[in-house]
Amino acid sequence: MKHTFRAALAVVALGLLAAIVTVRADAPKTETVQFANGTGTVSGFLATPDKPGRYPALIVIHEWWGLTDWVKEQTQKLAEQGYIALAPDLYRGQVTADPEVAHELMRGLPQDRAVSDLRAALVYLVSRKDVDRDHIGSIGWCMGGGFSLQLAIREPHLAACVVNYGALPTDPNDMQQIGAPILGNFGADDRGITPADVHAFETTMQGMRRRVDLKVYDGAGHGFENSTNTAAYRPDAAADAWARTLAFLNKTMK
Repeated sequence: MKHTFRAALAVVALGLLAAIVTVRADAPKTETVQFANGTGTVSGFLATPDKPGRYPALIVIHEWWGLTDWVKEQTQKLAEQGYIALAPDLYRGQVTADPEVAHELMRGLPQDRAVSDLRAALVYLVSRKDVDRDHIGSIGWCMGGGFSLQLAIREPHLAACVVNYGALPTDPNDMQQIGAPILGNFGADDRGITPADVHAFETTMQGMRRRVDLKVYDGAGHGFENSTNTAAYRPDAAADAWARTLAFLNKTMK
């Protein structure tokens, strides 16, 4: 009886070990990479699927807090879904949890330099042999959501653009340049990007026959997807926004 019990425990232990090994094997590979932007060098957090192959790629654009652990986590989650995911460090290493400092960092970031960094990230991804260069998109939150759209304006061949409560362009000439399909997730209680702003952008884009899918979440404000922002986080809305994002990317990028 004792031998039977020990044998059963051994089988369970081997099963658990196999499960752990499987999880580790499927986990994305991560590293810090550097690439030139024309005037200097930009660093970025790169996550790639574990198995070799050619994959669609995403430029992951951080919030006004900087390249935080939460953004790196989203980058890895996207790699787990089969994307080469690169999060450029627009702040050159500065990260904060203080809203006042974040505001100053965002104000001090030259928009032309940030867009240049993002375009350099695109060039870097195109140069990689494991990237499907015809399927490169962008995704961002807060400040990064606005930059996701700015990149789409300047790179009309972008395959997809996801904006999470980011600033929306209002100039029709800029909006006309966007060729990528757009997915947007916004909060009804956001006082910076209001539902009226979202509706106006959607109406103009639809009038231009652009592909746009925007959703406004009741009871949610700015930053509702970030679980580390406890005051703003809305788990149900965040889960739905993530599901929408994955469905959109699977449709447009694969």
